[in-house]
Amino acid sequence: MDMKMVVNTLAYIALLAVAFSLASASDPSPLQDFCVAVNDTNAAVFVNGKFCQDPKLATPNDFSFSGLHLPGNTSNQLGSMVTLADVAEIPGLNTLGVSLARVDYAPYGLNPPHTHPRASEILTVLEGTLYVGFVTSNPDNRLISKVLYKGDLFVFPQGLIHFQLNVGTTNAVAIASLGGQNPGVITIARAVFGSKPAISADVLTKAFQLDKDVVANLQSKFWTDNHTY
Repeated sequence: MDMKMVVNTLAYIALLAVAFSLASASDPSPLQDFCVAVNDTNAAVFVNGKFCQDPKLATPNDFSFSGLHLPGNTSNQLGSMVTLADVAEIPGLNTLGVSLARVDYAPYGLNPPHTHPRASEILTVLEGTLYVGFVTSNPDNRLISKVLYKGDLFVFPQGLIHFQLNVGTTNAVAIASLGGQNPGVITIARAVFGSKPAISADVLTKAFQLDKDVVANLQSKFWTDNHTY
């Protein structure tokens, strides 16, 4: 093989390597709803997560959380309560891509339809009986649901609307494992009817095919209740 052929071969290999690296490259998944770019570093808060402290300053408290053994207060309109252990509670979770939540349900309590924009979820039932499910994306909007018993688990894919309903006559408890340090949550009814400022009634009446009085009534419920999840 002469020198010209060697050079051409090496150039071809280098070109393939560059092409492969470009084809396989991707941006990291966002860890908050949005991140507005700024040129002034003094105006920056954080970029895709949290600032990191010197690893030498880390303590066991940065990686631990206490309280998941305590039942959540389900004395609310939905009869459920979520206790979340994410990066806000456990600083050591930063960049690790995991978090955990305890969900308590009163009899017939509901964790209403919601979505996690930044994480998939595995729900494990510790006590009670739960009817759970999620809905696939358009155009099928297929409901995939099942009744779970103690020891059963169910997977909710990232971004899909899902729910859990306690169909038993006793309290229920579940642990949710989430694939993100800050999974986020959008409760569908609250987001639509309780947004601040409110979505125009013209939009909601047409989207849901409802009378304006019904929309106004729904909006008033979500603007006045105290449920936070």
